[in-house]
Amino acid sequence: MQYGSRPLSFRSHRSRSNPYWILVLLLLLVGSAFVLQALQKEEIRSPFLPTPYPTRTANSYALEGQTHFAAGNLNKAIDAYKEAARLDPTDPMLLVEQARIQTYSSAMLTTDAEKRDRLLEALEAITRARDLSPEDSTVRAVRAFVLDWLASPSLVGDEYTKYLVEAEQEAVRALQLDNQNTLALVYYAEILIDQLKLTQAQQFIGQALQRNDESMDLHRVNAFILENYGDYAGAIEEYKRAAAITPNLTSLYISIGVNYRQIKRYDEALEYFTKAVTINEQLGIRDPIPYLAIGKTYSQTGDFFAAGLNVRKALLYNPTNADVYGSLGVIYFKARNYETAILALKCTVRGCSAEESCAVRNRGEACSEAENAQSAAVEGLPLSSSTVVYYFTYASALAGMHRPYNDYCQEAMQVMSEVRSGFSQDTTILSIIEPSEQICESFGYSRLN
Repeated sequence: MQYGSRPLSFRSHRSRSNPYWILVLLLLLVGSAFVLQALQKEEIRSPFLPTPYPTRTANSYALEGQTHFAAGNLNKAIDAYKEAARLDPTDPMLLVEQARIQTYSSAMLTTDAEKRDRLLEALEAITRARDLSPEDSTVRAVRAFVLDWLASPSLVGDEYTKYLVEAEQEAVRALQLDNQNTLALVYYAEILIDQLKLTQAQQFIGQALQRNDESMDLHRVNAFILENYGDYAGAIEEYKRAAAITPNLTSLYISIGVNYRQIKRYDEALEYFTKAVTINEQLGIRDPIPYLAIGKTYSQTGDFFAAGLNVRKALLYNPTNADVYGSLGVIYFKARNYETAILALKCTVRGCSAEESCAVRNRGEACSEAENAQSAAVEGLPLSSSTVVYYFTYASALAGMHRPYNDYCQEAMQVMSEVRSGFSQDTTILSIIEPSEQICESFGYSRLN
């Protein structure tokens, strides 16, 4: 049987292979293999990946640090130099700048612990720089500068002489490496002031001034020397020259204000403290120090209301800072507001609870539960040369407010015993606490030592 004209066939009919198509397929396979290999080696990028951005260099962070320092934002300057040093750990100058700014910034901290920690960070950075470049005069000079600022009994206790000796050795070494290094002369002069060698300090700063090498540190240290001689007017002019070179370094305006206060030109003092406040506000920096300086100035003029107002503003910026509570307590004491002075000074000397610290900030009135919940406890400060004023003022307030029902003299005698032990050779401090001891002795309390 046939269906149509062609016979039935059970064979499969295959079309012949096209050699051109085979060639195209082979080329695609080979090309794909090359592309895949290039992607794996990151020689080419997928079009679907995000656009790459250039990686920042150490130099860009260093420039950022310079900009922040010029603007007066030292914390951001420090962060930028830290990042620069991380990216290029072989460049000692990045560590030099970091350490120098860290040292300046310690002047803007209020407690001994904060200052010590910041200066130890600076010392660690500049020591790394010295290890990288031991024969660099500037590295040695800045290390001398850091060590000198750290060499304070209130910061390092009895070790301060060790740090001061090492600071002098570094300054001498810096000048041996380069006797034309003006910065080394300046920092050596600053060390000599702290060693009470004022004549030698004048000689070294005089050499630096003759070189007409204008720098902020040159005028800052010269001002410090004049200040130590009691030439406050001359110190003011030198601090102003330093501020003209570094116009946003607020510690310079604080120094100018302090010297105006020394010569009882209180309006000018307040003007320069306010400049520091303005710079900080423009940068969004919450720094209590200018407000403390303003408060102290108003306290000296007898305007205790304005004084307390400014110190409480400082507390808003740093509500757990025991040193600020001490400053407020001293103002209350001078204003004869002894009960509130006791509350504030207790926070400084012994520490206080969140509720107690809130009451101090609330002018001695108890806070609401919501306010207490947002408050924090305050840790007291150890006795030192910078905190002893809080201790003996606290004891005086307690003794003066002692009544048979409150036992204030028990705590007062304990505090004065600590002061006697810590300052047994300081006749001025001992003469301050003796009247308070006599008050408590009249109530039957005895000295503990």
